[in-house]
Amino acid sequence: MPSMPTTVTYLFDPLCGWCYAAAPALQYLQGVDGVHVSLAPTGLFAGAGARPMDAQFAAYAWSNDQRIQQLTGQPFTQAYRDQILGAASGRFDSGPATLALTAVAQTAPESELEALHALQHARYVEGRDTAEPEVLADLLRALGLADAAALTHAATAALHNLVAERIASAQATLRAVGARGVPQLVVAGPGGALRLIGGDALLGPREKLLEHILAA
Repeated sequence: MPSMPTTVTYLFDPLCGWCYAAAPALQYLQGVDGVHVSLAPTGLFAGAGARPMDAQFAAYAWSNDQRIQQLTGQPFTQAYRDQILGAASGRFDSGPATLALTAVAQTAPESELEALHALQHARYVEGRDTAEPEVLADLLRALGLADAAALTHAATAALHNLVAERIASAQATLRAVGARGVPQLVVAGPGGALRLIGGDALLGPREKLLEHILAA
């Protein structure tokens, strides 16, 4: 393994089904000595990318989710279908979850990936709406992240500014490597040059993924 840590930037959105599919690969990378995973939320489904959860969009999402489950084995439960996709007044909005993750990044940065996985599990398996601030605060408290939960609940202007900065930085990284959509992995090489690994590698063999990351 390299003596200096290799930093991998993970470009994602907390409501992206393919990012949920990549969760096991990210958990694997987090356990590899010499590899540091840095989270970069892109705001893909926040702000202008958010939308009401109407019946047409819910049907589209469920169809896509079933494809992801068939290809990767990551579960999307009936509780998720009924309580999230079937919610009468629901919204498809990753802004609140991105805010919560940024609160974790500020108060317990080493726990941000764990928090992301907890949010994904809560949504896709337990059917809990991670677009709801109270749900997010409850999930963070359950992880022992009381400071992050309090910061999420307060939703200060300073926290919103940090979210905007993170999203702008992530989008700049996407542009710099010529990538669109998420998930994506980017590695900083010598001199700060960025190298795109690409999201497909997250769904393939773990050994190949590590080879791509550690390649000179």
